[in-house]
Amino acid sequence: MTNTFYNEFDRTLLAPEPGDHRSEFQRNRDRLIHNAAFRRLQSKTQVFLSGEYDFYRTRLTHSIEVAQIASSICGYLNWQSSALHDTFHIDRDLVEAAALAHDIGHPPFGHAGEGTLNDLMRPFGGFEGNAQTLRLITETIFTSGLERRGLNPTRALIDAVLKYKSLHGELADPDNHFLYDDQARYLEFITGGRSFPAELTAGPPRNALRSLECEIMDWADDTAFSLNDVVDGVNAGFITGRRVRAWLAGSDLDEADRTAVEELLTAIEEGTVERLMNRTIGHFVKGCDLVERENFLSATTNRYRFGLVVDPLCRSRQKTFSRLAVDLVFRSPQICQLEHKGAAMLTRIFRTLQATYIDEDPANGKRGPERVLLSDDYEREIRKAGDHRNRRARIICDYIAGMTDGFATRIYKRLFDPDFGSIVDLI
Repeated sequence: MTNTFYNEFDRTLLAPEPGDHRSEFQRNRDRLIHNAAFRRLQSKTQVFLSGEYDFYRTRLTHSIEVAQIASSICGYLNWQSSALHDTFHIDRDLVEAAALAHDIGHPPFGHAGEGTLNDLMRPFGGFEGNAQTLRLITETIFTSGLERRGLNPTRALIDAVLKYKSLHGELADPDNHFLYDDQARYLEFITGGRSFPAELTAGPPRNALRSLECEIMDWADDTAFSLNDVVDGVNAGFITGRRVRAWLAGSDLDEADRTAVEELLTAIEEGTVERLMNRTIGHFVKGCDLVERENFLSATTNRYRFGLVVDPLCRSRQKTFSRLAVDLVFRSPQICQLEHKGAAMLTRIFRTLQATYIDEDPANGKRGPERVLLSDDYEREIRKAGDHRNRRARIICDYIAGMTDGFATRIYKRLFDPDFGSIVDLI
C-alpha cells in the first residue's frame, strides 16, 4: 500500500542505486544499525563515563530510547490526527532512522568532547556533532575497499537529521549549531536547488526551519535526555531529596512546574522515579499535534507542509527537568572534573597529530616528523588530502570524533604513558 505522504522528491537518494524488497527509508535505517559508528555509541558518554556502571545510559541506549519515543510520537500522530490515514501518514522507518543517527557524530567524553574539538578545529572549519553526523551518513560511515562512503541517504533522511542549516562560515566564531562549509551542497540537495528566502538568514531563523521528522526526532531527544538524565542522576546519588528541595527553594518556577518537581520529590522518597518518568514520557508523546504551515518548501513536500506542535505545559516541564539535571548533575564537581580530564586528553592527542600531519615547519615548509601514528585507512586518507591543511585536519578530527571513551584513553596512554603499551598492541 503506497504511502502518499511522501513523493519522489522525498525518496530521492543522494546517488542512484538498485532497489530491493525494502523501502528507501528502511534501507537507510538498516544500514545505520549495521555499522561500527552506531555500535561505538555503546562506549561513548551520555552523562556518566561509559563502563563505570552497567545500568547508566550510554549514547547507544539513549539513541535507542529516542528512536522508541519518536516512533511512539509517529504512532500517536498517525492515529489521532484527522489529516492522516492509512495511505497518508508519517513513516516510522524514516523517523526511527533519524533518531538512531542523531548522535553518531558525537565524540568521546560527552559535551565536553564536542566543545573541545570545536575549539581545536576553529582554524580548520570547526566541529559540531550534528554536522559530523551529516558527514558520516553522507560520506564516511562505511569503508569500502580503499574508499570511505556514506550510507546513500534519502533527501528526507538527510533533512530529518539536520537540526541546523547555517554554515560555519556564515556565523561569527560559532560555538555550535552549524554545518561545515563544504556541506553547503547538502543544503542545496535537501531544498532541490531552491535558495533560502531572505528572511531565513544564517543563525536562529534558518536553524528553526526543520522538517516534520526532524521536529519529531528533536522532541523525542529532548524528552529522553531531560527525563532519563534525572533517573540516572537519582540512581547515581547526585539528585537527592535534600538537594532537590534546596534547588526548588531557589528557583523561579511557576505553579505547574513546581508541582512537577514536588511529584519528583515524592517519587524519590517512594523509590518510584523511573515509573514517574516513564509516565511523563507518555504525557510528552500525547502532548504532540500536527499543524499545517506555509514556507518555501511546503508546496513541494508534506514534510514542510506539516509541522509539529507540542503542548506548552509539556515544553515547560521538559525544560524544568533539564535545568534540574544540569544544575545538580552536569555542574557537579565530579562530572566537571571528569570532563576536564577528557578534554585535556583529547587536546593533547589532537595537538600531537596536528604537529605530525597538519603543521608545517617554518624553516623548510615541510610538516612534522614522518611518523606513522594512524591506522592504514586514515594514513591513506591523509595522503589523498595532499597539502590541503583543512582536509588533513578534518580527517584527524574524524579519527578523534570516532573514538570511544575507552579507545581515546588507550591512545592517550600509548602516546604519553611510558609504562603503557607494547609493540604488539593493535590500534
